[in-house]
Amino acid sequence: MQTPYISRETCIWGYKNSISTDLEAADLIHGHIKTSTFVDAKLTPKSRVACAVASLFFVSSVFAQTNAPIPASVTVQTNESKDALSAPPVVSNETANPANAASLFAPVTKSDTPKIYTKGAPSGPTDMDLRQLWTELKLNNPQLSSLRESYLSAKATVPQINAPANPQVGLVWSGMPANSPLGLGGANAPSPQYPNGISSNNAISIAQPFQFPGKKSLASDIANTNAEALLAQSESTYLQLGAQLSTLYYSALAAQKQLQVLKESVLRLEMIKNVAKARYANNAAAYVEYLNAQVAQSAAQADQFNVERQLSVALNNINTLVGRHSREKLVLRGDVRRAMNSVPTLIELEDYAETSHPSLKSSALQLEAARKGVDLAKKAYLPDFQVIGSSFTPRGPFSANNGAMFYQFELDLIIPLYFFTKEKYGVEQAQRNQAAAEAGNISNRQQIVLAVNSAYATYEQAKSQAQFLKERQVPQADAAYKVGLTQYSNNGQGFNDLLTAQTQLRNLEVQLAQAESNLLQAQAVLLVTSGKEPF
Repeated sequence: MQTPYISRETCIWGYKNSISTDLEAADLIHGHIKTSTFVDAKLTPKSRVACAVASLFFVSSVFAQTNAPIPASVTVQTNESKDALSAPPVVSNETANPANAASLFAPVTKSDTPKIYTKGAPSGPTDMDLRQLWTELKLNNPQLSSLRESYLSAKATVPQINAPANPQVGLVWSGMPANSPLGLGGANAPSPQYPNGISSNNAISIAQPFQFPGKKSLASDIANTNAEALLAQSESTYLQLGAQLSTLYYSALAAQKQLQVLKESVLRLEMIKNVAKARYANNAAAYVEYLNAQVAQSAAQADQFNVERQLSVALNNINTLVGRHSREKLVLRGDVRRAMNSVPTLIELEDYAETSHPSLKSSALQLEAARKGVDLAKKAYLPDFQVIGSSFTPRGPFSANNGAMFYQFELDLIIPLYFFTKEKYGVEQAQRNQAAAEAGNISNRQQIVLAVNSAYATYEQAKSQAQFLKERQVPQADAAYKVGLTQYSNNGQGFNDLLTAQTQLRNLEVQLAQAESNLLQAQAVLLVTSGKEPF
């Protein structure tokens, strides 16, 4: 027997005394609504089921997916609120031991901070977007701090190399008593003028070594170039860590979006369960349908556990990466739709990478230093100098007489000997280093261009997959779910089809959230690979 048609106005009029507030609408979803006497008197049992199901379907538009666009702003929070849909539940075994769950997210204090942390838990902002996270990464990441200090250390060697060599001060003191065994040679031998003998070997000398002109300036220039290459390497490491940070950031946003999808799926299954319960009460469906809906709802709730764990791990990794304590609470702000910016073409990215990538800058500076090293090695054939100035006096330390002062100037040449063996092999070593630097620069350039090509291909694939899911698969699954719910609500069969459609819709919504996250990750990796920051 076909169910008589009941208009929407009749159902709404019949329920106007019971559905008057949002709270009562929620009671209707959970099966707690009370129908009025007027409805019981005017509608048949099957009509009552159809009308209730129709009302459920109308109210479910609040919770079920519609054709309206998904909000672009996604917020990831680690607070313990369980009311807001945007706030993920606490990731802990709270039912087993609430005390341990509370301590898991307790503020970090001095007493429970591990001793391995030399710096206390920072008290910086806990509400950050991707740009702020990159800033925190640059300032507080220990690996970047180490590279920064290494650069400053290398930079401090430049003035040391360019500074003149230290002078040498010498004192000759040979004024010993007459006929002393410590007298040097005949210095203390008596003479007709000095019968007791005096020392004539007392002297003060100052020696100043000089390198051949151009050697020190070239060596300091090489040291400065190597320091700048080290700085470029640190910038490349910063981009690599930033790509890892962006991946974790968008993974956390995707996990939050998946939690929202799963919660909406639980609400849809609650509605299906209530429909099955109402049909069973009117002998229109088997009780196993209600049980199957309950099992599907429990499975959807169980799927949240893995997503919650992924979210917690991502937040801990982000905290550690930006130099914060892993247990600090962190709120991530991000506009997913706005983040999907237009990406430059492959040719533009390749050109930018070849001219501005820090890794290529570093290899180019290393090649420049290697070439200067060859010039410095060739200068080793040139002699170095030493200038010595001395003053002599015939006055002995134990004699009362004074004598005239004598001065002496000496110029020494430090020439390469032994058939220029060291110099020849020094030049060969420098030339080998230059050849290795040239090959490394070419290889690095090829690897960077190849990485940009691969990242661009990954980005295009992720973009196509996200568009396909968003424009075709998810709308089709949503339509299939609504059709199945309408048919089943009007005393049609096909309960298994309805569950399958709901499961398929949930899976596709989860895949869409993951696909959008993969797209943003691929976009960030592509920009970082070409040497840009992803914002």
